[in-house]
Amino acid sequence: METKGLKILIHASAFFAPCLVPVAIYIMTFFVELDEQIKRLSIQALLFQLVMGALIVISTILSVILIGIPFLIGFVIMTIVIPIIAIVKTLQDEPYNYPIVGRWF
Repeated sequence: METKGLKILIHASAFFAPCLVPVAIYIMTFFVELDEQIKRLSIQALLFQLVMGALIVISTILSVILIGIPFLIGFVIMTIVIPIIAIVKTLQDEPYNYPIVGRWF
């Protein structure tokens, strides 16, 4: 199976199914012989989306007292820009780790 295509699918899933696709591909790695990097990347993508979602919720709550508005804007931009950078790096055949959760796995 084409691993480059799966990597792009994992990164691009942030725009249409941020949790579903990484979980599905992670489960698929148990049934289909895939690269260990695909498994690691799907976990990273899932954790990144969960962490960013939590940070956006916390920033939204804090924006009631006006402290969270800059954080909310920054986290929303990160949620959009980071997957795009990951897709470009994957197209150039360069390894990519997500900035917040990349060192966890």
